[in-house]
Amino acid sequence: MRNKFMAFLALAAMGSAQAAEVTVSAAASLTNAFKEIGAAFEKEHAGDKVLFNFAASDPLVQQIAKGAPVDVFASADQDAMDKADGMKLLQPGTRKNFASNSLVLIAPQGGKAPLKAVPDVANAAVARITLGNPASVPVGRYTKAALEHAKLWAAVEPKAIYGTSVRQCLDYVARGEVDAGFVYATDVAIVKDKVNVVATVPTETPVTYPIAVIAAGPQAALGRQFADYVHSPAGQAILAKYGFGRP
Repeated sequence: MRNKFMAFLALAAMGSAQAAEVTVSAAASLTNAFKEIGAAFEKEHAGDKVLFNFAASDPLVQQIAKGAPVDVFASADQDAMDKADGMKLLQPGTRKNFASNSLVLIAPQGGKAPLKAVPDVANAAVARITLGNPASVPVGRYTKAALEHAKLWAAVEPKAIYGTSVRQCLDYVARGEVDAGFVYATDVAIVKDKVNVVATVPTETPVTYPIAVIAAGPQAALGRQFADYVHSPAGQAILAKYGFGRP
C-alpha cells in the first residue's frame, strides 16, 4: 500500500511540474474576448494558467523589449507588431493575423452635440473629441489617418483629448466627459447602454490584429499552443461572439 501511495505522490508531483503559466500581452480592445479564450484554453490544458497583461500595443512592445517575461504578444495593428519584429523580439514564423475590426465614431447617450456623420466633428459645437494617442495607441493611428484622408484632422486636432488606450477613450465617452470619440466597433458592446454609434469610419488600412510568440518567452512551447488556440475554430468562435471579424 505504501508503495502505491508513493507512486501516486510521484505522479502528482510530475503533473504539478508539467503545469505552467503562459503570459500574454494583448491590446486593450481584446480584453473581454481574450479572457474568455484564456478560460477555454485552461480547460483544455489541465493545470496550465493564462496570465494577461492588457494595455495599448506600443507600451506592451516597450515592456517586452525591456525584458518583461512575456510569451505571446497580440497587437491591435501591424505597426506595433512591426516594431516588435524590428527589435528581434518575435519567434520567427509565428506572426499571423487572427482578427479584424472596424473604427467607429461614438457619442454619449443624451449628448447635446449635433453629430450625425463623421464630418460633423468639425462643428464648433463639438468641443471635445477623444481618440488614442497616435504616437502609442493603434486606434489613434487609425483615427488620425482616416481624418487626414477626409481632410478633417486640422479641425479635430485642437479638440483632441488623447487616451492611453482605446478603453480609456471609451470610458471618457461613456461618462459624458467628451462630446465624441473614436473607438473600435467591438468596444461599443461593453457600454451599449451609455454610448451611441454615430458612424463607421472608413480606414485606408484595414484594422487587423496580429499575434506572435516572443522569442525570449519563458514558456515558448505553451505560447505557441495558445497562439494556435486563438486561430482554432474554438478561438475564432469566441472572437466572433465579441464582434471581431476574421483576419
